[in-house]
Amino acid sequence: MFATSSLAGRIERAEVALVASAAEACGARVPASQMINTRVAGGVAVFVEQGCPFNKIAGLGFDGVPSDAELDAIESGFADRGAPVQAEVSSLGDPGVVRQLTRRHYELVGFENVLGLDLRAWQAPAETGAGIDVQPAMDSEGRIWLATVTDGFLQPDVSDGPAGHESFPRESLERIFGDSLRSTGMERYLARRDGVIAGGASLRAGDGVALLCGAATLPEHRRRGVQRALLYERLRLAIARGCDLAVVTTQPASKSQANVERVGFALLYVRAVLVKSPGVRRSSAL
Repeated sequence: MFATSSLAGRIERAEVALVASAAEACGARVPASQMINTRVAGGVAVFVEQGCPFNKIAGLGFDGVPSDAELDAIESGFADRGAPVQAEVSSLGDPGVVRQLTRRHYELVGFENVLGLDLRAWQAPAETGAGIDVQPAMDSEGRIWLATVTDGFLQPDVSDGPAGHESFPRESLERIFGDSLRSTGMERYLARRDGVIAGGASLRAGDGVALLCGAATLPEHRRRGVQRALLYERLRLAIARGCDLAVVTTQPASKSQANVERVGFALLYVRAVLVKSPGVRRSSAL
């Protein structure tokens, strides 16, 4: 699968929709005065609470470069909340965005890999894993799904790659995953291995793009095909929902990247992760 700027822009717009909807879901719990959920130059800037994975600017680089005034307002809002600003910028977007952010003293702290699969050419295998059954998580299973994905995320696989640039406490993950139970368009699934819950994952489909996220396997069930089964089932469902593209974001050289590449995903582009701490001056010109 060949990546173009047009394709990356389509994926980034889907990411913006995901981040914005997650913030809206958190709004049922978090005071409106505490939150930031602002559109900027085709992207979105979100702050929910300290330690939230959705505190970021996403989707820049495909609808112009944000003005200094727009970034001043966003940075001031984050600084007022004692939080750094994290911007995730596609390598296929306008390079002027990165130039602007580095001029404003953002620091490069890491990368994310964005991988995609053309669902028009994908065929589901007949067998997804012996003894593994994947089903939608029922409303009554919300707490089970929450505990499963939280436990899985907090015990990541060891990989021969760079260390992740983020870590989150359990209570933050539990709150955010719990909020996702209210998120419009987010579908949740549980995998059972020989009848025992082994993993969980989620899917958000929109505008033909299926974002596969929130996937985690409990440590005692790893290397048994649980992630593969969760991937196959969500890909089938994405096709049923009219999607032609499936997308996964991973840490570089992680087990998650290896898992999805075995299924047929290809690396499309990387996102540079740039961070500005509260109190850092705006630009070198000041």
